[in-house]
This record gives sequence, structure tokens and C-alpha cells, in this order.
Amino acid sequence: MNDGLFARARELFPGGVNSPVRAFGAVGGTPRFVTRAEGAYVWDADGVKRIDYVSSWGAIILGHAVSEIVEAISSAAGRGTSYGAPTPGEIALAERIQAAMPSVERMRFTCSGTEAVMSAVRLARAHTGRSKILKFAGCYHGHADSLLTAAGSGVATMGLPGSAGVTADATRDTLVAPYNDLDSVSELFDRFGDQLAAVLLEPVAANMGLVLPKPGFLELLREQTSAHHALLVFDEVITGFRVAPGGAQERYDVTPDLTCLGKVIGGGLPVGAFGGRADIMALVAPEGPMYQAGTLSGNPLAMAAGEATLARLTDRDVFDRLEEQTTRLAAGLGEAIDAGPHAGRASVATIGSLLTLFWTPRPPTSFAEAQAGDGEAFASFFHAMLDRGVSLPPSPYEAWFVTLAHGAGEVDATLAAAREALA
Repeated sequence: MNDGLFARARELFPGGVNSPVRAFGAVGGTPRFVTRAEGAYVWDADGVKRIDYVSSWGAIILGHAVSEIVEAISSAAGRGTSYGAPTPGEIALAERIQAAMPSVERMRFTCSGTEAVMSAVRLARAHTGRSKILKFAGCYHGHADSLLTAAGSGVATMGLPGSAGVTADATRDTLVAPYNDLDSVSELFDRFGDQLAAVLLEPVAANMGLVLPKPGFLELLREQTSAHHALLVFDEVITGFRVAPGGAQERYDVTPDLTCLGKVIGGGLPVGAFGGRADIMALVAPEGPMYQAGTLSGNPLAMAAGEATLARLTDRDVFDRLEEQTTRLAAGLGEAIDAGPHAGRASVATIGSLLTLFWTPRPPTSFAEAQAGDGEAFASFFHAMLDRGVSLPPSPYEAWFVTLAHGAGEVDATLAAAREALA
């Protein structure tokens, strides 16, 4: 069934998919077409059941088809799927977000993380009157033209330097520094500090694999942006509600001026948001001159699913259980590596409910180090795990996403499969 579906899909979609990484380009073989999901599991078109660590690329955090999410969506759909008008659900979800992230004093919902980041960059330029943006190699912020330079995620997986169709003018005002390189950041601020509108980054990089910030890195960015009257923009589309209930800004105690969100806040439905200081957000139309709009922004189904999700995640015990299972999984993978023939060739990085098994001797601290990983070993491991009932992200530049539905049994089964695959 999977082979037949892929053949049909390739007649309809570029590469047979609607998002590049799904095509198995980094690992080879035929993508598995998912027909249903429940809890920590997905079933493909051949009826094969697997433990799922893709988790809709992080959007699923409670588990698939969780009853309260299904009921929230069903109830909202019964009242109409879209109005093009304000709804009480927008307020309920926004209040949940604000309670978890006090730095988000005001916000605007969008339909995707890409749209949220694109809008935040425009807002930073409107606020400062400056044009340049500093981003970091390997950080992926969606597919807006100005940010498709030295990007991670699918761009890195495909081996593309950026993207065809992106003009030199589109990226002319985008500066790129190595992630975690404090000297490069200081040098760029010395040269361009009075031209920088914002520094944009994933505070914990999760699109070059999971790369944690070095001690002092986020603090330096906060100090430099404040000193040069630029904005600090955290892209927490992945890290929001995954590395801590209040995101990376809570975990590392660094407060950005603007925050971009997505994935988890929609409970598995399409959503994004950008927000931050009230004085900056006052520039957004219709209150101010920075235009942004969207027909489906604040869609009532996504608002209901997101509010039901965050209602569970505000319980600290729930987050602690998520992190406990992730930590146990990461530790078990590390032990399996050290005990097998690949000792010294692979490593594990983890934080919150995220982890990555890198095919490098130690967890990378930059995109260049992540790119030095053994791609063939990753592909072999990926397929060995797939054959043993575990579905991993089909790219070495993605994180594994643990959900609340991944209990001790799922972790034990994953580790048993990993020990066999690594052997």
C-alpha cells in the first residue's frame, strides 16, 4: 500500500509530499503513509503499528487523538469551523499563553510558525526603523525569503544553500553568525550594531538536531541587543511548552522582546502566534502602521484544541512526567551506544521533552559540528528502528518529540529496539 500511494502521490505533489522532509530524502526508501494515530502510536497504510517520535514535528505533546482534544475540536466544529470574526476562544488561549510567558504582554495569532516569525521580523523593523536582522546558521525560522539563508531543518536535509527563487536583495539585510559563537556575535554588533533591528534565534536550536546554548550565550544576546537598542526575538515555535512550561525563556531566565510560537499551542491544528512587549505590539494594525492579517487567524478549532492542550500543561506534574520519560529514554540510548560497536561514534542531547541521537562523538554545539555527523549511519539506524516498530524523524537535523502518552512501556520498547539496531 505505501509503495502504491507514493507512486500516486508523486504524480500529484512535488517529490510526492507536501513538506520536503517527509519524502525520506535523507534516509532513502518509501515514506510510510499514516492512516491513523492514537496515544504514542501511528499506523501506516500497510497496517503496521509503530511508536511515534515525529509527533507531528512537535505539535502533538499530550498524545494522538487524546479525548479532551478530540472533544474540544468536535464541540467547536459543531458551532461552525470559521467565522472571520473575533471569538471568545482567542481570549481563552491567549490568557493561557500569557500566564505561562509573562513577556508576551500582547499577541497576534497566525496560521503557522512561518507567518509568525515573518511578522515578528517586520514588526522589529517597524519598531526600530532599521533593516538588518541577525540570525544563526542552522536555525530554521520558516520559509520566508529573508530567512532562507544558512537554514536548518528541511533546507539542511536537502543540502540546499538557501532556496532557488530567493533573490540577493531578499537576504541582503540578513546577517548570519555561527550558533553559540560569542566572539562572532560581538564582532557583528561592533560592525552593525546601529543598523540591527533584531537578533532572531531558536534559544535552544532544534532544526540542526537538538543543540543547546552554551552558558552565557543567551545572556550575551540580551545584553548586546539592549545596549544597541535592537530587539531580541525568540523563535519558540518548537521550544515553547517543551523545554519548560514557559519555554526556553523560563528555563534560561532570559526575557526576549518578542516571542514566536506555534505547534503545541494549536493542539495539533495549524496555528502560530507572535507577541511581546505591549509598546512594540501597539504598532500592529489596526492599532498601528505595521500591517498583518489572516482570514483563518484565530481559527476556532485551533483555539479550542490549543486551550485544551495548555490547560493540561499548566500542571507542573504533567511537565515533570514528560521530562522524566525523555531523560530516561536519552540515558538508555546513551548506555546502548556505549555498550555497542558504535561507542565513541554517537551521542545524545536532551532537554525537556526533546532529544536527538547524533552520529557524532559528542553532542554538537554548532551547525558545522552537526553537519559532520555520519549520514549513512543515521539512515541505517533510522530504517533499523522503523523495522522494529519505532518511527523516528527521517532527518538527522530534527529532534525526537516525546509526548505524555509515551509511558514506561513505550520507552522500554524503544530502548530494546535501539539496542538491537545499534548492535
